[in-house]
Amino acid sequence: MKEVLFKILENKKIAKDIYEMKLSGDTSDITRPGQFIDLKLDGFYLRRPISVCDLEGDQLTIIYKILGNGTEAMTEYPAGKTVPALSGLGNGYDTALSGSHPLLIGGGVGIPPLYLLARELRKEDKKVSVILGFNVEDEIFYLEEFKKLGCEVAVTTVDGSFGIQGFVTNAIPDEYSFFYTCGPEPMLKAVYKATKTSGQFSFEARMGCGFGACMGCSCKTLTGYKRICVDGPVMMKEEILWED
Repeated sequence: MKEVLFKILENKKIAKDIYEMKLSGDTSDITRPGQFIDLKLDGFYLRRPISVCDLEGDQLTIIYKILGNGTEAMTEYPAGKTVPALSGLGNGYDTALSGSHPLLIGGGVGIPPLYLLARELRKEDKKVSVILGFNVEDEIFYLEEFKKLGCEVAVTTVDGSFGIQGFVTNAIPDEYSFFYTCGPEPMLKAVYKATKTSGQFSFEARMGCGFGACMGCSCKTLTGYKRICVDGPVMMKEEILWED
């Protein structure tokens, strides 16, 4: 982990309340899909943790949703602006566990880290199936990008305005070797119950520091308390304890 000064190359809207930002800078600490950066925003005390969506040399892509004043301010950041960020945070996904036919399940802004994961798995010549879950058609993003990687892609929308009506669990296939998932906690709980193999879950959490000092994102697991920012955000299905 180190602080990097990233330069914004592009910052554009790609779906309803969803923006894609391309950055350039030292990406050497990012070694696995599922890791994240922690952006320092002008005028805001707490940093904003955002997953790495794509990585190519010294350029990386993040995707964020307007959820509050901080992310709304980010939408106004122009190309050429520099942004400090802690880089290479979190443990990331382990592609060695995937088997020959991994299944990737993402909901909303939990989808971006799965794109880099899909790229890595396709490089390993794995057959990759992807389920992308949204509330409505206007929120859909990166469908074509996943298809261009050679993934089999299913889309679900809660209101049925596109693809399969319902939730991501309505699209889980009968055959797959391992699964990876990221999204809101209710979705993750449903995926936990609906899947039949081992898998890795990436958790979203409010983080005070992003590197384990404040203990604010600690959660209880079967192997003790873990800090989502450093011991996670990725955890194995077998170690998760759900709290009511």
